[in-house]
Amino acid sequence: MRPGLRQLDGRVAVITGAGAGIGRALARGLHAKGCHLALIDLDGQAAQAVATELAQAGSERRITVHPADVADRARMRVLAAEVAEAHGSLHLLINNAGIGYEAAFPQTSLETWDKVLGVNLWGVIHGCHFFLPHLAKAEQAHIVNMSSLFGYVGMAGQTVYCASKYAVRGLSEALWEELRGTTVGLTLVHPGSIATDIMKTSDGDDPQLMERLAAWYEQNAMPPDKAAARIIRGVETGKRRLLVTAEAYLADQVRRLFPVAGNKVMNDLVIRGLGLEDMREKRATQWQQTMVDGWPWD
Repeated sequence: MRPGLRQLDGRVAVITGAGAGIGRALARGLHAKGCHLALIDLDGQAAQAVATELAQAGSERRITVHPADVADRARMRVLAAEVAEAHGSLHLLINNAGIGYEAAFPQTSLETWDKVLGVNLWGVIHGCHFFLPHLAKAEQAHIVNMSSLFGYVGMAGQTVYCASKYAVRGLSEALWEELRGTTVGLTLVHPGSIATDIMKTSDGDDPQLMERLAAWYEQNAMPPDKAAARIIRGVETGKRRLLVTAEAYLADQVRRLFPVAGNKVMNDLVIRGLGLEDMREKRATQWQQTMVDGWPWD
């Protein structure tokens, strides 16, 4: 039998990055399904606002709020025990917290690598490592790991983000095999463009570019609640790999047909779709200057 949580009513769901975007939409969707919730976010006030909203909607389901940095190993170790004590049994872990950084490789410092990998990769590792022992006690449990379209397309200007999301993909696909025959299932999610605040909260070496990206996402990307509904359905059916948005499906097909050349094709399509041809020229100029003048960290 494929693991999944076909019956969500009465289950306990743990969501990281629950204060906004997809995390908040997942909290709303799972609450509507009858789940008890443990809401985790670096911004405790944002998570509390979600909890207050859901409590006012009316439900006897238990909702707890846990401020935490998923990159902080000591905090995550304590957090798992804290959530288990508050809720008893745990059934669903959604490793959703994530941050971005927009810059070419030469303009990406090692400190930035530490920060992005800390949240996007170590946050997922910490979640799986510390919560799996509790999930394994349940009759049936499930994990959701959030990768990205850029977890199978290497995008220029996204070296650190791509590295983190490719790593989440590798971790999750390995766990598919290790969890076979257990009571714990795992869904790997590859969203495309979702209208969250990640572009507003992420950093980069060009503030104007970040503003343009944020405006495009706000106007054109898929609403978070629509993405959350698809993810929840994936949990219910035990789907192992879930693509969200049309561009994610397109990229998947292109990379399958053209494993190498398809990467450039998708880069061209993304840049053209976002109207960022000038950004490509800027990145090319930066690389040319770097090759002549030397590396920023020399």
